[in-house]
Amino acid sequence: MRKALQEQNNNQNSEKYKIIAVDDEIGIIDSLSVFLKRTDYEFVGITDPVEAIERIRKEHFDLMLLDFMMMPLHGDEVVEEIRKFNKELYILLLTGHKDLAPPLETIRRLDIQGYCEKSDKFDQLLLLIESGIKSIKQMQEIKRINEELAESNEKLEQAYLDMVQTLRYTVEAKDKYTRGHSDRVSEYSVLIGQKIGLPEDQIKTLRVGGLFHDIGKIGIPDSILLKTEKLTDDEYSEIKNHPSIGAHILGAASIFKDIIPIVKHHHEKYDGKGYPSGLKGEEIPYLARITALADTFDAMTSRRSYRDALDLQIVKDEIQRCKGTQFDPKLADVFLDILENDFDKIKEIQEKYR
Repeated sequence: MRKALQEQNNNQNSEKYKIIAVDDEIGIIDSLSVFLKRTDYEFVGITDPVEAIERIRKEHFDLMLLDFMMMPLHGDEVVEEIRKFNKELYILLLTGHKDLAPPLETIRRLDIQGYCEKSDKFDQLLLLIESGIKSIKQMQEIKRINEELAESNEKLEQAYLDMVQTLRYTVEAKDKYTRGHSDRVSEYSVLIGQKIGLPEDQIKTLRVGGLFHDIGKIGIPDSILLKTEKLTDDEYSEIKNHPSIGAHILGAASIFKDIIPIVKHHHEKYDGKGYPSGLKGEEIPYLARITALADTFDAMTSRRSYRDALDLQIVKDEIQRCKGTQFDPKLADVFLDILENDFDKIKEIQEKYR
């Protein structure tokens, strides 16, 4: 362990940071070259600012020393171009006189880290370079830590996703009549979303939201969930808790934040008589209104222990009857159009998830 850490430290110490200097006076470049090659830095000097821009575009450098007054481009113009494709390069501006330095506003806008007057002695410049390299090291360390944290969060979120999938399968495996229900609701919701031209990120939210919309039923007793007789008022009240339970289960992971409104509100009704919040009309999240329609359609067209699947015409009539009360009327019209003109897609989904 100690040997490994020592090797790591040796590698870090032996790492050479790359510095590029851009100045149209060859004498300055030569002086910088002699001075910096005595250090542990790798140095490249260029007199043509246009060539320097292309070199930085193709090659990695950690720090740039840049003359301000140059031809054919001034230093601020060079930085303007570089910042279009490289936001991380540490830049120190060199000026013949401090009065010739660009305004502070320009320095901040272009994210120039500092400037230094040219001199025969390079002591001040070396201090600025060393300070810059320390900042670069810190930024690299922060970037490394952030990447490791992102990787850890990704693994954690994937583990949570796998766990919730397992819960979903557990819920549906309890009742043979509801197997495939969430998959079908997901697919129906996507059909509606595509029909009305929702963007891809919302289509994805609909897809995942449909899969997990009933996840809260894991918290409902089997004696109620699997009961074939009519539920008592108390039992029905218990069932109505499943959207809130589902939202609570998913609330622990940030990856589910976009689908929680679907999970929590897919049993709201357009007239405000749904649950758990009694939201009305536009108060109901839009994607939840889509999922509510898909959920009810699948419930009506699926066989249950107490009845067979309803005839398609009866289902259409019921959706038509409940426009503006249970369902968003515009979305109901969209879905009725799908049932009328694209029913082959509905049949494909039903056959896929029997």
